[in-house]
Amino acid sequence: MKYYVIAGEASGDLHASHLMRALKEQDARAEFRFWGGDLMKSEGGEIVKHYKELAYMGFVPVLLHLPTILSNMKLCKKDIMQWSPDVLILVDYPGFNLNIAKYIHKNSDIPVYYYISPKIWAWKEYRIKNIKRDVNELFSILPFEVEFFRKHNYHIHYVGNPTLDEVTSFKSHYSETQEEFCKRNNL
Repeated sequence: MKYYVIAGEASGDLHASHLMRALKEQDARAEFRFWGGDLMKSEGGEIVKHYKELAYMGFVPVLLHLPTILSNMKLCKKDIMQWSPDVLILVDYPGFNLNIAKYIHKNSDIPVYYYISPKIWAWKEYRIKNIKRDVNELFSILPFEVEFFRKHNYHIHYVGNPTLDEVTSFKSHYSETQEEFCKRNNL
């Protein structure tokens, strides 16, 4: 299958790289094209844009880079349509990804999957109507989100939190004790 994956920040790059690895274990013929980072790149496939070219935080930086942001959205939509993947997988990054989901849903039959659901319970709860309209399947890493989305009549999948596995993996390769770390960093 052809998988188009969009992760717009470092955490998304990490989580998406693990997802890509898992997909390759299930699908030996998996092809990837993506917006992401070095960790995703290490899993193979073709990178279209690095997340470092995408991330702008705060009101003023977003305004200053609005032409770039809009140009990136246009490029992304065009690239997805030209590559014609079997599936589009969005990873967190809701400001960008929900816009992409809307466009793909409206203009194609490409199924849209969202891994690490947008935190609409924290802000912008109204986005649920867009998610219900534009996202075929939603995957959550926080167990309480299942009930939150259920109250909006939207079924989601709880898949566990990958951060637990990432911390466990890090700790298995890290020999410094907490006391040594604190001393070294003057904490």
